[in-house]
Amino acid sequence: MSARSGRTVRDLRRENRTAVLQRLYFDGPLSRLALGPAIGLSSGSVSNVVAELVAEGLVEEAGSVDSVGGRPRTLLRVSPASGSMIGVDVGETRIRIELFDLAFNELARAERPLSTSETDRHARYEVALVVRHIRDGIAEVLDRAGVSAERLLGVGIGVPGIVARGGRDGAVVHGQTIGWDAVPLERLLRESDGLPPSVPYCIDNGAKTLGQAEMWFGAGRGAGNAVFVLFGSGVGAGVISEHTGSGRSVEWGHLTVRVRGRRCRCGTHGCLEAYAGAEALLDRWREAGGAPPEGADEETALTAMLAAAYPPPGAGEPHDEVARAVLAETAEYLGAGFADLINLFQPERILVGGWAGLQLGSRFLEEVKAHATAYALRHPAARTVVGLGTLGPEAVTVGAAILPLAGFFARGGRRAEVVRDAPVPAWRAALRGRVAR
Repeated sequence: MSARSGRTVRDLRRENRTAVLQRLYFDGPLSRLALGPAIGLSSGSVSNVVAELVAEGLVEEAGSVDSVGGRPRTLLRVSPASGSMIGVDVGETRIRIELFDLAFNELARAERPLSTSETDRHARYEVALVVRHIRDGIAEVLDRAGVSAERLLGVGIGVPGIVARGGRDGAVVHGQTIGWDAVPLERLLRESDGLPPSVPYCIDNGAKTLGQAEMWFGAGRGAGNAVFVLFGSGVGAGVISEHTGSGRSVEWGHLTVRVRGRRCRCGTHGCLEAYAGAEALLDRWREAGGAPPEGADEETALTAMLAAAYPPPGAGEPHDEVARAVLAETAEYLGAGFADLINLFQPERILVGGWAGLQLGSRFLEEVKAHATAYALRHPAARTVVGLGTLGPEAVTVGAAILPLAGFFARGGRRAEVVRDAPVPAWRAALRGRVAR
C-alpha cells in the first residue's frame, strides 16, 4: 500500500519512528503530550510509535512531571543502554578507538601509537598496520567493557583524505598526503575483523566527523549551517547544513594560496596547508632561525613555539620575535583561507577544532578573524561568527561514533540490514561463459 506521495506505509512508519527518536534524543525527556506538537503527529500516532519503541527497548520512562489539574505525565527518553557505537580517529600520532553507549558515555578506550620517528610519513600509515590497529582496538574495547559485538550499531571511522563509496569494496580512501591511493579500507576491515555482517562500517573524512560532533553536541548546536575546520599537522574542513544532516568534507587545506609557493606534503606547491598546518608552521619557524625542541613531537614543539612567542607575564623572558612573526604571517594565511570559506559557503559559523587549532586559536583567533573580514565579501562576512569548538581535541572520535548512530535513527531505530549479492541475470552468466572460452 502506498501513500499518494509515493511513499509506502512502511516509509511513513519509519519516518514517524525517526521523528520520535530524534526529538527524544535531542530534546528529551519529554511526555507523550509534548511529543505530538513538537513533531507534528497526532496523539494516536505518537502513542503507537512510542509503544513500539518501548516494546523494543529503545525508549524508556524517565520520571514524571505534574500536570495542571490532572495526573502526572510520564517522561520518555531514548534508553542509553539500548545499543553501543564505536568511534575511531585515525590521527597523526595515534589511532584512538572509543566505545560509547547511546548517551555517549564512554565505556572503554584504546589507543595505538603511530611511529613519529619515521622520516617518511607514508610508512607511518602503512595500510596493513592501520587495519591491524583498528581491528585489535575494536576487539580490546568490546572485551574491556564486556559488550557483545552483536549489540553494536556500527563502527564509525574518521580518516585523512577523500572517501569515495560504491561498488563491492564499500568505502575507499584517497589519502594523498599519507600515501593512500584508493585504499579499500572497508573491505580490508571486513575481511579481518570478525564482526557480524550486520554491523556496518561508516567511514568518512576526519574534519567532517569533527563537524558532526560539534553540530550535535558542541558549538554548532542551533546553527542552520556551519563550517568546521580541523587543524592539526595539516588542515581540513567539513561543511554541515543541519545537525542531523550528513554534510560533506572539502579539501580546504589544498586551496592554492601562493602560485609556485612552498611544496605541500600532497606533492604540489602553494597549498594553504604548506603554510598553516602545524607541520609547516614548525618548519617555517625552524627555517627562519627558530629552535624547536630537538626530538619533540609536533604537539610539544608547537607548545614550545607559542611559549616562546608569548612568554607568561612576569616570567622575565623576552618574546621570540621570529616565532611571533611566523605566527602573525600564519594568522593572515588562515584569515585568507577563512575568507574563502565565507565567500564559497556563506556559513552562519566557522568553528575551529583539532589539537593545533585549539592551541593556536586561544592565542590569535582575533587576528585571524580580522584578516578574514578584510579578505571576505562584506555581506557574508558580517553574518559569519568565527569561534572555537567546545568538545576538545578528541571530538573526531565522538563524531565518528555519530555516523552509525545517525544511520540508526534514519532507519527508524532499525538495525542495518545485511546487503546480499543480487542474483546474476541469465544473460550475464551466459556471456561470461563465452568470454571464458
